[in-house]
Amino acid sequence: MNAVSAPEHRALSLVEIIDFKWLMAGDGHHVHVEHLQADPEYARQCLALAAASRIAALRDTARRLAATLGLVLPPSA
Repeated sequence: MNAVSAPEHRALSLVEIIDFKWLMAGDGHHVHVEHLQADPEYARQCLALAAASRIAALRDTARRLAATLGLVLPPSA
């Protein structure tokens, strides 16, 4: 059986969030991980900022994380 339990799903999401945090740091932005997980508006703002980044890996990670969190980002320019 290949089912993924809820704790495993959360762990995968946490890995994505930590990856996002470090990519944002590389672009000069601080991300508070617990705040990102608990506050959808803060998450949306961070992800929208990342979606407009000059760093392709950060833009891609923002799109994946937004989908994981069920958030809609502004359309790409």
